[in-house]
Amino acid sequence: MGSTEADEKELAEPQASDEADAGRDDELAKKSKEVEEYKKMVMYLRADLDNYKKRVAREREDFVKYANESLIVELLDVYENLERALETARKTDDAMAKGLEMIYMGLKTMLEKRGLKQIKTVGEKFDPYLHEAMLQETNDSHEDGTILEEFQRGYMLNMKVIRYAKVKVSKKGD
Repeated sequence: MGSTEADEKELAEPQASDEADAGRDDELAKKSKEVEEYKKMVMYLRADLDNYKKRVAREREDFVKYANESLIVELLDVYENLERALETARKTDDAMAKGLEMIYMGLKTMLEKRGLKQIKTVGEKFDPYLHEAMLQETNDSHEDGTILEEFQRGYMLNMKVIRYAKVKVSKKGD
């Protein structure tokens, strides 16, 4: 009888040990799964943060690039008036023309440094994204849609149109 109790104890101990091991294995599996989920979450959050940083940098760059846009748009009329004054002064007063030329070139250089570019017109193909057609003229000596005359210059600031060129466009005769 004494040996049966000892045998039962020996049999019960491995079963309890097996159940405890199984419980620990289940808990370990759950914890491993949680760790993998946390790793995945950290990876997605890191990617989101990188994308956010890139977007903010791009927005900041665009802000700086176009921050002067309203000022430059207002300066366009002054710039063109100065150019007209320079043309008139060249015809009449040589000394004044030299002074105006210096001012004009300084302003032109400053605007070009900031990204201002004139839109090409006469002889070019009409592009509704760059040009505004004010008139159409029947003209068989030019291809359909060729710009014949410029009424007002157009300008781009860093690849963005800030003033469309106003033009006359050719149209083939019927």
